[in-house]
Amino acid sequence: MADIRLKSVSKRFGAVTVLENVSMEITSGEFVVFLGPSGCGKSTLLRMIAGLETVDAGQIHIADRRVDQLPPSQRGVAMVFQNYALYPHMTVRDNMSFGLQNIRMPGQEIAKRVADAARILEIEQLLDRRPAQLSGGQRQRVAIGRAIVREPQAFLLDEPLSNLDAGLRVRTRVELAQLHQRLRATMIFVTHDQIEAMTLADRIVVMNNRKVEQIGTPMDVYSRPASRFVAAFVGSPSMNFLPVAGITDVAGQARVELPGAASIQTGIPIRDLPGATGLTFGVRPEAVRVAAGGEGTLSGTADIVERLGDRTLAHVRLADGTVLVAEDAGKSPLQAGMPVSLTVDGSATHLFDANEAAYHAAA
Repeated sequence: MADIRLKSVSKRFGAVTVLENVSMEITSGEFVVFLGPSGCGKSTLLRMIAGLETVDAGQIHIADRRVDQLPPSQRGVAMVFQNYALYPHMTVRDNMSFGLQNIRMPGQEIAKRVADAARILEIEQLLDRRPAQLSGGQRQRVAIGRAIVREPQAFLLDEPLSNLDAGLRVRTRVELAQLHQRLRATMIFVTHDQIEAMTLADRIVVMNNRKVEQIGTPMDVYSRPASRFVAAFVGSPSMNFLPVAGITDVAGQARVELPGAASIQTGIPIRDLPGATGLTFGVRPEAVRVAAGGEGTLSGTADIVERLGDRTLAHVRLADGTVLVAEDAGKSPLQAGMPVSLTVDGSATHLFDANEAAYHAAA
């Protein structure tokens, strides 16, 4: 296990800059997820740590060594790819041991490492099969096992679950979390799936447009997003956004005036705000509830009603045409086309300025 430190790392492909001055520290044994949309640079950053892409500026340190000028084999990391990259003509045992054989490790040590990894991953009964005889989840376990036998200082996983079907992704995600608990190894996991990030990570690195938007625990990122992008990208359904018509000071906290004469008291200190203009109001769907008896702060018409079993999501069109997603009970009687009144938990609301910086209630 090892700390990983990135200092002002940048990467260009020709005239195009794909990463710019990225810095962070990952502590030994931590599970960190790089999260962001396609093209944000998260896989490129992982490949730079692995040594599969060069660093145009900055430094990468693993443990007490600077590694950005070392070849991949000398960095002490093991990478798990999206496409498994197994040799089809080899058995599982041979796939897992191939890298160790190449460095001429003694056969007895190879056998021990393969057996230990197979036991950890519960694939002991698969060791004599070939990849074509395995399911997608079993192939991914073999790919992870091939990394485990190297006993690296850090594991780098590049969207390892994206080729699996929905049910298998959930099971394999749980297995990865259990694997991390057993190994307590440093792991960096790349994904565009915010559910994977929220459920696996000790900390999430949210990336967008060549840079890091926010680094924090899953609940920090969810509850106190640093920017409007983070607020929109993390969470399903996404955060609701409404333009702010004005704000007033009520006991040092902002009371927000919304289009249509609605007024919501927030817990956001008004002294933190840059002004009363150019602001956007944000609230997550679980903080917007369908009001019993029709007595709420906002009103509109249900456009779409999504029944998810434990809860119901109502897409409500307000008078100005804005659509707001709200929650109701799982057995909600709400139907599309019905009038809806909504209550808003003001303590769970956010404001964003013209530069998309976020403002929250005092912690």
